[in-house]
Amino acid sequence: MLTVLGQASSACDGLTRRRLLEVAGAGLLGASFGKLAAAETRPAVRAPRARSVIFLFLYGGPSQLETFDMKPEAADAIRGPFKPIASRTPELRICEYLPKTAAVSDKFCVLRTLTHPYNDHSTAGHYLQTGHPWHIPIGGGFNSTPNDWPSMGSVAQYAQQSSRAGQQPGGTMPGYVVLPNYLGRLEEGLVLRRPGEYAGWLGSKYEPLTTVIDKRHDKDNPYWRDCKDDELRFEIQGLAAGKDLALDRLSRRRSLVEQFDLVRRKLDGSRAVDGYHDFEKRALALVTSGEARRALDIRQESAATRDRYGRHLFGQATLMARRLIEAGVRFATVHYDCVDGYSWDSHLSSRDVKSHLLPTFDQAYAALLTDLEERGLLSETLVVAIGEMGRTPRANPNWGRNHWSTLFSALLAGGGVRGGTMYGTSDAQAAYPTDHPIRPEDLAATIFDALGIDPEMRIPNSQGRPVSLVENAKKIDVFA
Repeated sequence: MLTVLGQASSACDGLTRRRLLEVAGAGLLGASFGKLAAAETRPAVRAPRARSVIFLFLYGGPSQLETFDMKPEAADAIRGPFKPIASRTPELRICEYLPKTAAVSDKFCVLRTLTHPYNDHSTAGHYLQTGHPWHIPIGGGFNSTPNDWPSMGSVAQYAQQSSRAGQQPGGTMPGYVVLPNYLGRLEEGLVLRRPGEYAGWLGSKYEPLTTVIDKRHDKDNPYWRDCKDDELRFEIQGLAAGKDLALDRLSRRRSLVEQFDLVRRKLDGSRAVDGYHDFEKRALALVTSGEARRALDIRQESAATRDRYGRHLFGQATLMARRLIEAGVRFATVHYDCVDGYSWDSHLSSRDVKSHLLPTFDQAYAALLTDLEERGLLSETLVVAIGEMGRTPRANPNWGRNHWSTLFSALLAGGGVRGGTMYGTSDAQAAYPTDHPIRPEDLAATIFDALGIDPEMRIPNSQGRPVSLVENAKKIDVFA
């Protein structure tokens, strides 16, 4: 959502930290210690390895045993029905239904020892996207709340906007985008806004710009089929708060570009915009700019490129993420959601994993790495592919696998990552790490560091008190 309600942060220049706290303690500025300490806190930005991040979030939890940590020597009930194939990485056994990914394994590092203790999707999803555990509030269900920890994308946007080094006056692209929908929007039989991708207590100023793609009907799964251009408008959710500035959602025949033109005409003649905060005006100008309109128009890509990524929703959303970071977006999250109620949450059988999930990921992921490299962008773009948990080593009677958070895999590529490598090893059943365990806060610290954000920096919480960006985190040694 792009509607912005937060206040601009201020900074106290010309005072040392010691003097600032002395003044605050004496009450001479009429403000609390916490608020002044927060005002004094600045993002620690340094030379980045990566200019941007593409975060591919395979929601539901892909099985480590059916992807990148196969155990062909294990017992039948554990190893699963899929066979390993060779890759371009020595000793990496990769699933036979990931042939395109195997062919580009020299470009990525496999992290085989992700681990955490949370076996439910919302808690784990928040943890993976923020680096902090999420505790379900009493009566809060599984939905995000304003008290949640801010996502890595929101923190990246905060650092970009708040630091002198990151400010780009007149810039036309947002810092953080979520594609193709907010997590939970299309899940069958559920009405959820899953936690993890939002700004939380950091404030609505740092919420992601979120696009919207609809299903054809309740049982439809656009991640598994070719999508038509009229479905792939990538409309902006919550473009404006007032009805006079809202995108026209009644006419479904309008293209995204036509809708932007409609908003621009309304802005030109509307006095309502005069009351907006300066940042809100900039946000509206941003999404109605020619640059943003072009970036969000998937039809600008050649048919060959779109075919390479796959015409399914995951492929086209991944291509859109490449378009956006190329246009200047710093953090782009692409959700592969559980539209059918299961998908990567493969409790029932391995059929969908074989027929839909692995092939669509395989096509889009390999295309993304190849495309970024051909465009000279891979060295400056960190690509993360991960779920929020793994699957049980022992299959259930339906040859599905249940939740298993103590071991799962992820892929890191680009941004200076050593390709053709593996990090960490697991036990014989792919149940627990045997060395180099990686917690979500370690991954978050690694991503922040790649972006040039000091993982040990402190940011102001909802009470204005400085809090650690990540706690007790250890960066993963994967960079050249």
